[in-house]
Amino acid sequence: MTTVPDRQHAVNVRTPAGDAFSGLAYRVLRLAGLLTASGDALARPAGQSSARWQVMAAVEVEPMSVSGIARALGLARQSVQRVADALEAGGLIAYDDNPRHRRARLVRLTPAGRSALGTIQAAQAPWADAVGARVGAEKLDRVNRVLDLVLASLIEADREPG
Repeated sequence: MTTVPDRQHAVNVRTPAGDAFSGLAYRVLRLAGLLTASGDALARPAGQSSARWQVMAAVEVEPMSVSGIARALGLARQSVQRVADALEAGGLIAYDDNPRHRRARLVRLTPAGRSALGTIQAAQAPWADAVGARVGAEKLDRVNRVLDLVLASLIEADREPG
């Protein structure tokens, strides 16, 4: 009969830096969930969701391809395509020919899309002001600088082989 020791050695023990990064990842993922829920609530009066809002906001300044939107948002192209198709069916975006690529059409806002996005942005501004005031601009600026470093590190790690 084989016995199992009372206590097994820990496998893959992290360094303090690894523990700190894991704690950050947990908090960022929880924050993402809360931001999505808040975004859905802010977008709901305009008949939209956070996902639709993100796609519309991505093309607010200039048209982009679905792949370009996906890269900008860090999302899968297929998920952005589904959202864009739903927005097109609702008359909020339109697809235009792309002079640089025959098959990758450009997504642009329609007047109805600009109106919906404006409604959402009007609701978001006082919400962001209130949350920002509770935390403080200086602290948020520091957090943003750290998150920029983490993002750059993850992008660099993705480019490394293996």
